[in-house]
Amino acid sequence: MSISTHSRSTAALSFESLNWVAADALARDQTQSHRLHEPEHRTNSADPMTGEDIENVTTHPSLVDGDLTLYFETKATRKAYLDTPVDHPNPHLPYPASDTDDRGG
Repeated sequence: MSISTHSRSTAALSFESLNWVAADALARDQTQSHRLHEPEHRTNSADPMTGEDIENVTTHPSLVDGDLTLYFETKATRKAYLDTPVDHPNPHLPYPASDTDDRGG
């Protein structure tokens, strides 16, 4: 039976102080990553009109709206989506809307 003895060394960090502060952030972590929270392009493979998931998007109609691509089951659901009126709250506000307004929900 062999008994291994581990050498005891001092820890690199000391947590004994109540006000212990970690080392400075790495260079890559000093600024917020925009790729994490703001993707360049998004794709929605569920038809927004029927809710059905579209497995093979290459054979279905689509619509690119800014950084979002929407796929539809048929041309009829795409047309219905485009014909849907937009009821945005800005025209109904008693004051001019700004980007800092919280829409709630």
